[in-house]
Amino acid sequence: MVIAVLMLTAAIALPMWTRARGRSRQALCTSNLQQITGAVLSYAAQNNGHFPEEEPGLKGAIWWFYKEAVKGDLGLKGPSSPADKVFGCPDDRGYEENKPFRLSAKFDYGSYVLNAVSLPGVPNLAGKNVASIKEPPLTLLMMEWTAHAPLSWHRSRTGKRNQPFYNNAESVVGFVDGHVDFIPIYYDGINAAYTRDPIPGYKYKYSGD
Repeated sequence: MVIAVLMLTAAIALPMWTRARGRSRQALCTSNLQQITGAVLSYAAQNNGHFPEEEPGLKGAIWWFYKEAVKGDLGLKGPSSPADKVFGCPDDRGYEENKPFRLSAKFDYGSYVLNAVSLPGVPNLAGKNVASIKEPPLTLLMMEWTAHAPLSWHRSRTGKRNQPFYNNAESVVGFVDGHVDFIPIYYDGINAAYTRDPIPGYKYKYSGD
């Protein structure tokens, strides 16, 4: 009977502990992204109002390596590394390398991306002036990588798997006006989320128009 009671208690307690742990990790990601969003806006204020953009000599794509332009505002010095905790989401599970982005030099040891995928026809803010953004409270500036897919690291319908992408996967994101939120991301079933603005009804967009 004692064993049965203990098993029942564990069955009740474990899901509660799991949910609490998940909320704690999501809260840390939200805090991280709040700080990074502020750092990117600070960079823009010191750069004639312009967001980071591709530059000669950059080791990788600006949507990851924006970090090199802003990390000083977060008290980080020297080469990037996994020790840069503010750039790492504890639930980050990476994608192509089978390890978290925050542990990968290829992604500058960061879980979060700048809205700066500078590919033909893709909306982004690379190099844009803050004053040119028409709807700052709706325009994405920073995000967990999962908002590119979309997937979710927090309330994931795919568990720890990165496939398939699905509509309304939730990600922590930061906006041009500085606020941070946890929102569903639109997916049309074909195109990666970052390649276009969502259909009406969503409270975000990638373009600054």
